[in-house]
Amino acid sequence: MNLTQKEYIVIRGYGSLSSMGHGSETVAGAYRRGQPAFQMQDHVGMPTPVAALPSATEAALRMLAQEKKAYQALDRSVLMAILAGRQAVAAAGWASENEIAVNIGSSRGATGLFEQYVQEFQQTGTVPSHTSPVTTLGNVSSWVAQDLGCSGATLSHSVTCSTGIQAIANAFAWLKSGMAARFLAGAAEAPLTPFTIAQMKAIGIYTPEAGVPFPCRPHNAEQKNTFVLGEGAAVFALERATATALATSGSGAVLIEAVGFGFETIGSKTGISRDGANFKKAMQDALQKADSTEPIDLVIMHAPGTIAGDAAEWQALLSVFGEENMPAIASTKWLTGHTLGASACLSMEYALHVLQQQEVLSFPYATRITTGVARQINRILITAAGFGGNAAALLLRRSL
Repeated sequence: MNLTQKEYIVIRGYGSLSSMGHGSETVAGAYRRGQPAFQMQDHVGMPTPVAALPSATEAALRMLAQEKKAYQALDRSVLMAILAGRQAVAAAGWASENEIAVNIGSSRGATGLFEQYVQEFQQTGTVPSHTSPVTTLGNVSSWVAQDLGCSGATLSHSVTCSTGIQAIANAFAWLKSGMAARFLAGAAEAPLTPFTIAQMKAIGIYTPEAGVPFPCRPHNAEQKNTFVLGEGAAVFALERATATALATSGSGAVLIEAVGFGFETIGSKTGISRDGANFKKAMQDALQKADSTEPIDLVIMHAPGTIAGDAAEWQALLSVFGEENMPAIASTKWLTGHTLGASACLSMEYALHVLQQQEVLSFPYATRITTGVARQINRILITAAGFGGNAAALLLRRSL
């Protein structure tokens, strides 16, 4: 079926916050420079690299928190989602009072407040009266909807590190079915807390290196675990569009062509096999659902910088594409760290940057894989996988 003969889902705008900053011009400049902005954070007396928000973005969050008294009681992840949602609606040119559905996912939810109130309870035996509503997962989406005055459905979910693509997939399905006309979808994660960092270290994947230029190195040649935790949020304004509407709006629109899912029975707590069966299934599912058989020009991998995870995903790519037909390969985690549930949405943001700029950042360190040279980039496949054996893939294409 020809894409120009049917309705499809178009990305009208987006907003984001990460170690790359916030605001489209700032983030685009950070990607062009290709310089990681990791910071050192003291964790139980040990200097630990993290991908934290830069000072200008921190200032924007503080200003947001001062707007309303209620906002001062919200978790950091919620404030990040609100700021990204505002950017997305503004970029799309939507009036916020329109009927807009919202689905902002998060792997961990209100991490900071939850840890704070647990500690307070352990010390005093009591917690503030607002503890329950501000630590629920659902308050991420509901506060975005409140802030923007959205009147559509408000949904939340958590599917570990696949959360971001799952949110986009849910919006895709709602828009395709006609259950919504406009949808804000994305994810937010603020996990740079003592307990969460301790969890990542306990798994044995956190980078042992501090003060090096690239503490997070997916597919590094040394085959070391170099996972670095990051924080971030990205929200996308999505709606249906006809071929006629696309033709009259000019070139440059980006379409969500397909979403795919994969699952495998887990053999370990982290849930990944050596051949990356869940990745393979998700990529094949997305490619089979796509309307076009044109080649994939770029794969933005999940690639968290762990020995097992990176290797499994690479084996899945070899199985799907073969070494001779392998697309160009990229990952954002050497820049942004692993932002858990928000990571795939930040990969999606990077995909939009690549489609616009037609430039792909190569890994600036020695890798054990062949990354390839990107030709003209029209179609990008994004992958993600999380604990529990789940994986997801998202296929974007530039409107031609």
